[in-house]
Amino acid sequence: MKEQIDNNNVPKHIAVIMDGNGRWAKQKGFVDRIFGHRNALTAVRDTIEGCGELGVKYLTLYAFSTENWNRPKAEVDALMSLLVGTIKDELPGMIKSNIRLETIGNIDSLPAKSRKELTAAIDSTKNSTGLTLILALSYSGKWDIVNTARQLAQKVKEGTIAVEDITEDLFEESLDTKGISNPDLMIRTGGDHRISNFMLWQLAYTELYIFDELFWPDFRKQHLFEAVLSYQTRERRFGKPANRFAF
Repeated sequence: MKEQIDNNNVPKHIAVIMDGNGRWAKQKGFVDRIFGHRNALTAVRDTIEGCGELGVKYLTLYAFSTENWNRPKAEVDALMSLLVGTIKDELPGMIKSNIRLETIGNIDSLPAKSRKELTAAIDSTKNSTGLTLILALSYSGKWDIVNTARQLAQKVKEGTIAVEDITEDLFEESLDTKGISNPDLMIRTGGDHRISNFMLWQLAYTELYIFDELFWPDFRKQHLFEAVLSYQTRERRFGKPANRFAF
């Protein structure tokens, strides 16, 4: 399938909602949802490797939303522990593969141990020039927009900018994703046809690809390539008329 992909039309930025870990675990006969999260690491590695092979510049993984804090404490604690352990285990490979790690979200809300490991990994990979892997942690699109509005309001209050200075470009440059191009393709597993408070501003004109029958732990490179091939068949108009109707 990979050989069918047009290397001149690969998405610059791919975002992924990694859904279905809990349902996958239940399907396998496990009551503990964390079993699904642990078995999803292969999907993450395959996706990172596949994006690297295609020359994708940015890969954003929706790892933990602000709403996820409402899950049972035992599951949240297990997820944070899994995050720390995974970063430690994967860091040597990321450095070897020239992958740069970044995060978006309310990182200050994470446990101190998680923040420490994240900061160390980001610092260790800051000079990498290959794929930029962005982990969305304690993140939501609404949080991002409200946080940006507060920052700009504070600047107006301080007299740094005027109300008239606030434009779409300035707002976008003030989001947590500043300096990162908006996603060209958003992939979601698990069958739900919604964006679940993920990058609400940034996904305005993103192409969506939903896997209806696939849970995230079963996601592999061929599924990534399938989504990219579908992306390449689409005409991205950004509100303009379709070519066949253009004057």
